[in-house]
Amino acid sequence: MKVRIINRSSHPLPAYATSGSSGMDMRAFLETPLELQPMQRELVPTGLFIELEDGYEAQVRPRSGLAIKQGITCLNSPGTIDADYRGELKVILINLSNEVQTIHDGDRIAQMVFQKVEKVELVEVDSISETERNAGGFGHTGRK
Repeated sequence: MKVRIINRSSHPLPAYATSGSSGMDMRAFLETPLELQPMQRELVPTGLFIELEDGYEAQVRPRSGLAIKQGITCLNSPGTIDADYRGELKVILINLSNEVQTIHDGDRIAQMVFQKVEKVELVEVDSISETERNAGGFGHTGRK
């Protein structure tokens, strides 16, 4: 599948780092460095605009290295970019560390994964089938 993209940043297009990569790194497009205080969240522009085919989405996900090394991750993760969205791609970052973290222009801040989306039709009913699990959730099977 080919995705049409406009790149208004001064950075290279997102690309797969290795042949086995699922996501393409997205870079910050900033006029000045951004200092993220502990627990501060910020919407970070990328300078990218995409056109997806109907039936697809792009997901914005955290980068593991940024999370473990600096405590920076994405909120609303995975973030969904719908096929009909044409605005600039931006990433919601949060600093979960105890120290100020600085994001510079061109830093790799997230990854973008493309997925096929299945459309369903909801059918309203009065009951649904039972299973062994039923309503059990949120740790109902224990820790061990």
